[in-house]
Amino acid sequence: MDLLTSIGGGTGLILVTAASAYRKARLARRPAPAPPRTGGRTINPADYGLVPRTGLIVQGNEITPEVAAALEAARVGDWRPAAGYLGRRGTDWDLAWTRLGPFHDLVLEDDRWLQAWRQEQPDNADAALLHADGLVGVAWQIRSSKLAPEVSREQFEGFHRVLREAEQAAYEAIQLAPTHDPNPYVVLIAAAMGLNWPNDRFRALWSEIASRAPQHWRAHDRALQYWCQKWHGSHELMHGFIDNAIATAPAGSLLPMLKLEAFREQFTRDDEPMTAWQRPEVTAALDTALADLAAADPAHPRLMAARGWLAYGLTRNGRGAEATEQYRALGNMVTWPWSGFNDPVGSFVGMRADAVLAMLEAQAAGAGSHAAS
Repeated sequence: MDLLTSIGGGTGLILVTAASAYRKARLARRPAPAPPRTGGRTINPADYGLVPRTGLIVQGNEITPEVAAALEAARVGDWRPAAGYLGRRGTDWDLAWTRLGPFHDLVLEDDRWLQAWRQEQPDNADAALLHADGLVGVAWQIRSSKLAPEVSREQFEGFHRVLREAEQAAYEAIQLAPTHDPNPYVVLIAAAMGLNWPNDRFRALWSEIASRAPQHWRAHDRALQYWCQKWHGSHELMHGFIDNAIATAPAGSLLPMLKLEAFREQFTRDDEPMTAWQRPEVTAALDTALADLAAADPAHPRLMAARGWLAYGLTRNGRGAEATEQYRALGNMVTWPWSGFNDPVGSFVGMRADAVLAMLEAQAAGAGSHAAS
């Protein structure tokens, strides 16, 4: 079943924003958090080696020339450049997952090129995976990112129906993929969340993923959401999941950054004050994450996302100088968690200013203490 048929009526209107809706739906069942504010406090970014607001790009909006050419070809019905690009994914499965993103978004706009690809190469594992992941995006668009009481019965029925189709499509992709490829199983995480899989069934799914790619960053990121309180777990289960992942991962995996996501999930869910970010356990998690970043491969595909979480957590923790260092390293990139806000760039710029000003205040306080002594 193609994506248009799966929602009925043959209209593509509901598909246009499905990709962004799925990303935002990770925050479903509660209002989106308010973006960070600076209370009118501003800086001149260039004075601190930071990229001005006009030069910032939200992560996910940037593409290479090769991908741009493949997307343009797909828009006019030629699927071969996309197939060639996805087929050169190698066996870094998390990196392979990142290569899907631009094509996933295009499928949600117009999937005719993917249909043509599947008709000509029905046993192609990449096409099958893209189809399954596209159905996930459609399902989340139908549901929307509203709180559950604001979602209609018809929306929930459509959401569950298309997620069941995505689940079946993922199992078909598993049959076509190499036995060591975890990514069709990663698609199933979203189905598990939306279709209310019990914990034991999810644990069995996770065993399939972990046995194939034990440090798959996106898989851990999605699984963290399954285990959080607003879905099918609790704060304790969520933290236990990520703590175990960190404990068993090699240095440089960048998984410790997801501990910061877990704290944000907890603090936002419980409506904790910002001072919660200054608790000893958060400080310890930041120290662990910084050490892990230092051990990471500079070419790690999740390096910028990791720096984003560090910049966010260090700012909240009151460590302005260390946070500013991460903002510099981010360059022109606006990453998660800001990319999940309604105004990603504005939220990022405001919080970055907070970090710089905290750094300056600490420097001034240190200079004053030195003078007094």
